[in-house]
Amino acid sequence: MRMHALPRIPLRLAAALAVAVTLAGCQIPFVGRSTPIAARDIDLAGNCQRTEEDGFREDAQLRVADNTVQQLQWKLWVGKRGSCSFNLADFRQVRKTPHIELRANDGSACKLMVWQDPRRVTQAARRTARPASTKRRGP
Repeated sequence: MRMHALPRIPLRLAAALAVAVTLAGCQIPFVGRSTPIAARDIDLAGNCQRTEEDGFREDAQLRVADNTVQQLQWKLWVGKRGSCSFNLADFRQVRKTPHIELRANDGSACKLMVWQDPRRVTQAARRTARPASTKRRGP
């Protein structure tokens, strides 16, 4: 079997695609067309810390009671390209079911979502206006 390198993705897209951070097992579920999210009661307190071989890593803390987010701190590092972070104080919850949805307080289109399927809880970010701070190289 031949292995093919994945195409390089611009930082903004990479951070936006850093969706699907799962707290239960720290796995990234498949990306693609899926079935609608089933409404489920979410009550959890979880921490997830993981590092991939390519340098992608994350540190997430999430506490939810009765589908209401009570604590959220999520930081992503995209290799040497930069990092982004999300804190509950910067968002307001606008939806509780079938998935939890938080929107940025700054008026941007950035939103965070949390949902549960039978095997895991997934945390995702979409439409982040400034998804990551980049590290400058050179003078």
